[in-house]
Amino acid sequence: MVSHGEASEKIYNNGEEEVCGFRCECIVPFNYVHDCLIKSVTEGPCLDPLVSPLYASAFHASSRYNFLYSAHFAKLYGSSGWSPSPRDRQPWMQIDLWTKYRIVAIATQGTFNSYDWMTKYMLLYGDRPDTWTPYVMKGGNMTLPGNWNYYQVKRNVFHYAFTAKHLRIYPMGWNTENGGKIGLRLEVYGCPYDSYVMNFEGNDMVAYSFPRGRMRTRQDHYALNFKTLEKDGVLLHSEGLQGDSINLELKTGQLYLHISLGSSTVHNTNGMTTMRLGNLLDTQHWHYVTIKRYGREVNFTLDSETETAILNGEYQYLDLDKQIYVGGVIEKDLPHLPGRVNFRGCMENVFINGINIIKMTQYEEPEIRLAPKKKTMHFNCRDLLWKPMTFAGPNNYLQLPGFFRKNRLAVKFKFRSWDYTGLLMFTRFADDLGSLELGLSEGQVNVTIMQPGNKRLRFAAGYRLNDGFWHSVDLAAKDNLLSITIDEDESSPLKITNPFMVRTGDRYFFGGCPKTNNTVRCVTKLSRFHGCMQQIFIDDEPVDVDVMLQRKWGRYAEVLLGTCGITDRTNKFTQAVYRESCEAYRLNGKYWSGNYTIDPDLSGPLKPFTVYCNMMQKSWTVIEHNRMKSTKVSGSTVDQPYIGDLQYVNASWAEVTALANTSLYCEQWIEFLCYKSRLLNTPRERPYTYWIGRNNESHEYWGGAFPESGKCGCAVNQTCTDSKYWCNCDADYRQWHSDKGYLSFRDHLPVRRIIIGDTNRTGSEARYSVGALYCHGDRSIWNTIAITQPQYLTFPTFKPGTTADITFHFRTYRTNGVFVENSDDHLRNFIRIELNSTTEVVFIFMVGDGIRNVTLRSPKPLNDNEWHYVEAEINVKMARLKVDFHPPAIHKFPGQTYVTMKFTQPLLVGAANHTLRPFLGCLRGLRMNGVPVDLEGKVDEGIGIRRNCTGACLNASIPCRNGGQCIDGYSAYTCDCNNTAFDGYYCHLDIGAFFDVGAWLRYDIRKEPISFDAWWAHYWIEPHWHHFMLGYNTTTDDIEFSFSTTQAPAVLLYISSFGNDYIAVLLKKDGTLSLRYRLGIINYKFKLTDRSMADGFPHFVNITRHNYTVWTQVDYMDPWIERLIPGEIPRFDSPKSIFLGRVMEVGGVDYEIQRHNSPGFMGCISGVRYNIFAPLRSYFRPNVTNPPVTTQGYVVESNCGAFTPVLGYVPWEDDPWFTGLFFYYIHDDVTPPWMTLIVTVSLMLLFLILYGLYIYLYRYKGSYHTNEPKQLESPSSSRPLTDTLRKDRKNLPEIQEESPNE
Repeated sequence: MVSHGEASEKIYNNGEEEVCGFRCECIVPFNYVHDCLIKSVTEGPCLDPLVSPLYASAFHASSRYNFLYSAHFAKLYGSSGWSPSPRDRQPWMQIDLWTKYRIVAIATQGTFNSYDWMTKYMLLYGDRPDTWTPYVMKGGNMTLPGNWNYYQVKRNVFHYAFTAKHLRIYPMGWNTENGGKIGLRLEVYGCPYDSYVMNFEGNDMVAYSFPRGRMRTRQDHYALNFKTLEKDGVLLHSEGLQGDSINLELKTGQLYLHISLGSSTVHNTNGMTTMRLGNLLDTQHWHYVTIKRYGREVNFTLDSETETAILNGEYQYLDLDKQIYVGGVIEKDLPHLPGRVNFRGCMENVFINGINIIKMTQYEEPEIRLAPKKKTMHFNCRDLLWKPMTFAGPNNYLQLPGFFRKNRLAVKFKFRSWDYTGLLMFTRFADDLGSLELGLSEGQVNVTIMQPGNKRLRFAAGYRLNDGFWHSVDLAAKDNLLSITIDEDESSPLKITNPFMVRTGDRYFFGGCPKTNNTVRCVTKLSRFHGCMQQIFIDDEPVDVDVMLQRKWGRYAEVLLGTCGITDRTNKFTQAVYRESCEAYRLNGKYWSGNYTIDPDLSGPLKPFTVYCNMMQKSWTVIEHNRMKSTKVSGSTVDQPYIGDLQYVNASWAEVTALANTSLYCEQWIEFLCYKSRLLNTPRERPYTYWIGRNNESHEYWGGAFPESGKCGCAVNQTCTDSKYWCNCDADYRQWHSDKGYLSFRDHLPVRRIIIGDTNRTGSEARYSVGALYCHGDRSIWNTIAITQPQYLTFPTFKPGTTADITFHFRTYRTNGVFVENSDDHLRNFIRIELNSTTEVVFIFMVGDGIRNVTLRSPKPLNDNEWHYVEAEINVKMARLKVDFHPPAIHKFPGQTYVTMKFTQPLLVGAANHTLRPFLGCLRGLRMNGVPVDLEGKVDEGIGIRRNCTGACLNASIPCRNGGQCIDGYSAYTCDCNNTAFDGYYCHLDIGAFFDVGAWLRYDIRKEPISFDAWWAHYWIEPHWHHFMLGYNTTTDDIEFSFSTTQAPAVLLYISSFGNDYIAVLLKKDGTLSLRYRLGIINYKFKLTDRSMADGFPHFVNITRHNYTVWTQVDYMDPWIERLIPGEIPRFDSPKSIFLGRVMEVGGVDYEIQRHNSPGFMGCISGVRYNIFAPLRSYFRPNVTNPPVTTQGYVVESNCGAFTPVLGYVPWEDDPWFTGLFFYYIHDDVTPPWMTLIVTVSLMLLFLILYGLYIYLYRYKGSYHTNEPKQLESPSSSRPLTDTLRKDRKNLPEIQEESPNE
């Protein structure tokens, strides 16, 4: 190994060095650091599977459905998957990778062979399992798209790679059809990552001294990662004696780069250039910074955001003297730079032109100097105990306990938010003394004290606290005195001395009040708080929220623990949703490659043109031209050069330029073959050959080199034929050589013209070719909101002139509503687009000649909750309205029509003025004359404006239960219970029945057997056998019901077939449950319980079979797994009928069934379902005129067999169907007359027996205390009756006295 100074020279010149723990070869020096950090020893792509090699101990989850759905089964292509418990209100699954990796992609599947999969989810990552960073997609969306079935793999490639040791997945949506639930199998892709970290406390720093005392560079590459809780701090700093400087610092949570290549006093030029990226960087999350400079061109990258700039001044070199500081500047008598503070936090992998600063510090290299009186640094991140939480839902709240009836109240916490209003904290005093409320209002903290009999006290503290930064609130109160301190400003706390009493309550609510089970009467008029909180203290004691919730001392809803998910609202990106590029087509569901027509400027002056879209990887937009084949050139000179123009196919030069301008990345291959023909004439002469790109600017660099470097790719790679020259062809040899590579600086592309000027000498010849233009990505985002309450959004006034072009997408269940309206003060000039009915969209306007409208009538309903595309256009010739692919509706104007659109009112979106005809649903990608309208910037959960298209189903206060399907109405929702065995508004009410002895119910599944031809045809049409309706699903059974009885034996459930197959659940004589299967010629017997179930209590039974495996579960105990005999896949062919109570099948019934069939089942049975068939629902809640149900005997509706629901009972105040405290369908008191007589006689006999026993015991009371008779007096004589006894004593046998021993 060489010294670090030598390594720097070697890296810079050769592009190769061993710094990261393995060897890496860099294509260009600027890519050195990143290549080193991401390449493995084999130098393959960073796509190693990281989950499949892990052991079961690396998987954790909040809960599991049962053992078969444990977290360690959640590997891609596995035979099971992870599913949480239905009672888990906020499920998650966590993966410990054991070491740090660079993560680039994730792939998901649903649970194997089931209806269980996630439709969307949130991904969190971190270095520790208690502090998380949410992955944020472009535009601020934290929700990743999931699966649409269980078997196909959905892969999400991250638009920026991140490093992590722990991953956590939060399901945000899942399949609810056919009883589906959350199901997950996954794989994560990445590669090993070497991490060098160093902690800074604000009083330390590292200075790297340059070799030979200075550093003069024309190109630089700096890279570092950092995380901090502070808003300000210097990361890098260095200066030169000639005024050159570079400074990277945090200021108010944003990252600033100040760089100067020198100033000129002669030309009065200030060389300082400032670039700014990001916001809210004080979240203790890792951020990745890269600075690449070549001459005056700088690329400044933070995470996934890159800014490019041309530096001020006229110099190309950065001249720095002595040293560069990392983490701050500390010298003798200079603790920090003037007006700046040193960095406090953690840094990782700090590279200065390939020099690993942290590694040099660890090895105490002589070039490294620490702060005065500082001997060493800490090479691990000293993270504070920082457990933030994110309040992210419309019904979020956190309830924590407190000490009861104390005469002093003390609450302290930190918060950050963008919201103007929201409830921060609420508590109700003991002894009905009122309440105290802390709320955020107009950027201030309002304190409100309510006490009975006294005037309400309200006062405010703080200023502009909704700026997204952390702010602390410290509240202390006792009788007649309250003080509140904001941001630890002890010099000016707000103190109030008013008459009031304080007796603390036992519960504190943060972020909002619970919507249900609000027994403490948490009442507020404020909206719910949306943002982050941390470091909560109650009664001067820190609150560990995790411990509180684990011990069930607290409650919460719609709160993400361990992360602050607040997003940056200051930097908004917009992404195209209309067909500006292949990326836009992909977003609209076009996943196959082919020719597409795109329009990069939409309603601008450029015409659409056809391109080829390669959808296999990154949705590449490909445009070919006429110079893709090799072209021979000879006889050209510098004065009379060869000029080769590129004519792009199907597109003009302006249209191709517009595509490159709107794309995120573009590249174009260029190749020059030479035989004694010079190219750039390097190193420092006038070039013979160059190319012209965008803006008709000439560029004197070639493929594979940096912009304006004057080099070819071989000079960057150090592979040129002659090291004296920067291009192979510049060596001017009499043999064929070539210079080739990709041009990838987007602002210079596309290539328009090639100029060649050195082919006129004897034997001189050249050939050139230029590849197709490849571009991908868009520089804007998908801008989507959901309007869930009657409300309109206001935007600046639309000023279209004489032409207006409005486009957007919408989806809704509603029958009408206004999308867009803009008008003047007197409604004499306006435009409006609205949904007039289920099939009509109307464009109404008054622009100079009275009120006119254009109506488009769709043959299909438009309120089907699917996306619909609307185009509205008006000019002096006509008004045009188009919806989806229907023919447009056109209203032509007469000649010389004058159109004036001078609006003065704000642009309204979502309703007309005064909130008339409000629209409820989703809007996406609104553009006014091609300019995107930032809908997401108006997101406010408090007024019902949500980010993304999420209605009431997403955060339903009471989700649909028991497999009910949620029907979204955006402001409300309903539950479809048709495919369940339950009823009620939330599908939460059991449908059950009481069966008397001998009573039975039969449900006919089919009237005739399934023919082999029909089965075989269905096998090819639907090979996955998931269609239950026609009885074709023969390898999967799903049974569930609950029952209660005291009589045994009985047949609880019997499913017959047209053959010999059957399924039976038996209650044996000893009360235990047994399952009988007959599949083909084999009988199976499975024992379900070891104890008696005939105890009169409700019991729940669940039986699931798939192929050879049978899962059985009773009363949510641990499931039992049974295996069928291997061989041909067992099929339950042609199911015929379902029997409840007693089997009355025509034909032979198995002897074991007959033994248990008499006298029949007596008791209650509820929630019966076999696959999608629910016999009791069909009988008591029929959807057809003649349901296929037959009964005999006494069968009456009752829920006496209903098992206690897992999610608890629905509170009656939240049930719209609740009509009283009595459930009119309960018939436990309805019994036959003879049963009433038996009960009455039994009670009378019991009374007589007890009475007789009482008389008998009272008569002989005390008779065994002594053998001597008592002295009794005769009622008619003064002589005692004992005298008579004495006379007759001689005739009596003598009675022996018992000895005391006996």
